[in-house]
Amino acid sequence: MWQVACSLNIWPEYIFPSPLAVLRRFIETLHNSTLLIAISTSLRRIVIGFGISLIGGVITGLLVGRSTLLQDTIGSIMLGLQTLPSICWLPLALLWFGLSERAILFVIIMGAFVAVAVSTEVGVRQIPPLYLQAARNMGARGFRLYWDVIIPAALPGMITGMKLGWSFAWRSLMAGELLYVNLGLGHLLMMGRELSDMAQVVMVMLILIIIGLISDKLIFARLESFVYERWGLRKDIR
Repeated sequence: MWQVACSLNIWPEYIFPSPLAVLRRFIETLHNSTLLIAISTSLRRIVIGFGISLIGGVITGLLVGRSTLLQDTIGSIMLGLQTLPSICWLPLALLWFGLSERAILFVIIMGAFVAVAVSTEVGVRQIPPLYLQAARNMGARGFRLYWDVIIPAALPGMITGMKLGWSFAWRSLMAGELLYVNLGLGHLLMMGRELSDMAQVVMVMLILIIIGLISDKLIFARLESFVYERWGLRKDIR
């Protein structure tokens, strides 16, 4: 349908590229290694930034979910920050870190951290009190209580936060790479716009979608399946 619409010549090629034009641009950028460098650079940034967000968000969510004082203070702040678009952190990052990798990493971390922390907090607060009472009666305290009871019980909510954080991290990364001229998929997207090369713009958009689908199938979908089967939440539909 896409190719047929382009064949009607309703829009010029530089506005609405055909699938063949996008494929040719993909082969060109793949042949000169531009695409591979951009993908590897963006993946390196997203892995580092999301990894820091994941560790910090899970720890913060566990602590806030178990403390009424932290819920009323830090929890309220996190809910407010959740409504703040990640692009709003970019001016602050540029003032603090300048035009550097640290600025982009900061935007990624702030874009994903809140989503992971809030989802983890909600998962902790939804744990039935009976589980915690039974664990205490069996002698679970401190680290053992968190490791054996709280974290496993809150794991479904934590996985939801991971998926949300991953998507927010990508949005934050693209925002940073679009405004900060450097290697990466966002830079390719911006160069396509500046050169009126819509084939390159659409190609990058499709690659981002493919990366998102692959990461979901290989990581998050398998993790969800394991947790659901472990908790007995999955039923075979015949």
